Amino acid sequence: MTLPLASNIEIPILHELLAVGGKEDVRYLYFRLISYFPTLSDAETNAIKSGDLMKWKNAVKKAGKLLSNQNLIHRNKGIWELTHSGKKVIASETEGILFSDSINENISLTHKSIQTMLVRIGENLGFFADPEFQYYDVVWRETANNQRLSHVFEVQSKGNLDSAFAKLKRAHDAQRSKVFLVLSTERDTNRAINSINREFRELDNLITFFSFIEIKKIHDNLSSIANFLPKLLRA
Repeated sequence: MTLPLASNIEIPILHELLAVGGKEDVRYLYFRLISYFPTLSDAETNAIKSGDLMKWKNAVKKAGKLLSNQNLIHRNKGIWELTHSGKKVIASETEGILFSDSINENISLTHKSIQTMLVRIGENLGFFADPEFQYYDVVWRETANNQRLSHVFEVQSKGNLDSAFAKLKRAHDAQRSKVFLVLSTERDTNRAINSINREFRELDNLITFFSFIEIKKIHDNLSSIANFLPKLLRA
């Protein structure tokens, strides 16, 4: 197949630089960028990893030059660094998905704490919420006796994204549940998008993504008005 055009590699380069802290040796970017293009064949992927596919390296270098000309990255002796302008471009690409700039805040938001928050959000909204229900991280039901899973959440901080997608697909196929994937980092979001494009296209218009930070904000805001919600929901 034809390798991606340099122009199609530009945004993945910016995403990957941001994911690794803003700076990376281009030698490692050659390998890291593979996952952004799931249509690459196994032969092409193996050739890239073994260093034999010069066309791929040239395409990445050309994309880097284009980004440098736009002042979105700085290149110095093989080290590529994201500029302030590059970060702004990524921010516009991920508009609607909020990520923490605080390392300490990310550390405090664990898989378990997000599950607890999702349960409390569900309860505040009038659902019967359960963590670790069947194979799912969190589910919401209309009532305790209702067997239909109205909302199904998978929380992804690490592990196999494809497994999370498979669970959500099963939930939607079985009961037409509303399905949600909660992600801890921007890199996970990129991987999730790639997985949808590769193997789970049918979830593309069904799944809703949230970040850990967004769930925390929803939880905190709802908690502050929890006493008033029953009156509103009864109306």
